[in-house]
Amino acid sequence: MTRTAAPSPDGETAKKDGSSGIGAGRPGFLWAVPAAVFFGLFALVPLVMVAVLSFASWDGLSDPEFAGLDNWRKLLDDPVMIKSLWLSVLLTVLGVAVQTPLSILLGVWAAGHQRNRAVLSAVYFVPMLLSVAAVSVLWRAVLDPNMGVPAQATWLFGDGNLFGKQATAIGVLVFVSTWQFTPLHTLIYQGAARAVPQVLYQAAQIDGAGTVRQFFHITLPQLRNAIITSTILMVVGGLTTFDTVLILTQGGPGSDTTISAYYMYQKAFKSFDYGGASAIALLLVLVSTVISLIVVRLSGYDKMRSTMEGL
Repeated sequence: MTRTAAPSPDGETAKKDGSSGIGAGRPGFLWAVPAAVFFGLFALVPLVMVAVLSFASWDGLSDPEFAGLDNWRKLLDDPVMIKSLWLSVLLTVLGVAVQTPLSILLGVWAAGHQRNRAVLSAVYFVPMLLSVAAVSVLWRAVLDPNMGVPAQATWLFGDGNLFGKQATAIGVLVFVSTWQFTPLHTLIYQGAARAVPQVLYQAAQIDGAGTVRQFFHITLPQLRNAIITSTILMVVGGLTTFDTVLILTQGGPGSDTTISAYYMYQKAFKSFDYGGASAIALLLVLVSTVISLIVVRLSGYDKMRSTMEGL
């Protein structure tokens, strides 16, 4: 009788009688070369160049001059920069707080078998197919204080100028981002909800658990990994958002919606201070990385395991 040995560390299966086996291991390093080259050229190289420019003075035309830590000193003493960081964090927190419950509820609903569910889900996912610029232009026209909906419904919107106050302008930014990006996170939760083993719900029904109790005691715990993934995407996306602010509010009124990414744009393309803009860009990378690592550490994402492991 011929017995087959366990797979060897290099992914090849060898038989004790010397015959060849079938490879069942992970792909080798060569499979990752194209992705590694792409990441190096379009992510690492630009990041290194930005880091170098953050220590230089450059107006975009003349030769860069080494400026030491001047750009960083100006950055830390700039009240607009400090305010922009706070606004970036505020918009990110509001985005997570609003989009997460909506996405979970819609995702769980879309994973079911309701009548016309497929058609309604397809219609709801349309905003996800549009570009950020197109969505921003659309809502800028809809919310225009002179010719948009607020101007026709002053009983609800007051003077109709939602972009004239910080609170309402921030509310518009959160609403537009939610309208466009909630479908993406809904899709994440839809896939995760469909992966929940049905035997859990069947056992809960036998024990007399209703729909609400099943949601909180079965569905939500099974969506834990999806919630962590979605939250990290929201955090990184919220801290680096730019297009929406550029088109909808342009940082106004005053500097009340000037987030860090938009302030970086102003520094580079309006003030022609590319050294200062590079320092802001590098600071954004560091802040985003630190926050992402904190989320990963506190949530246990680095130890995440499949909820169906062992089945």
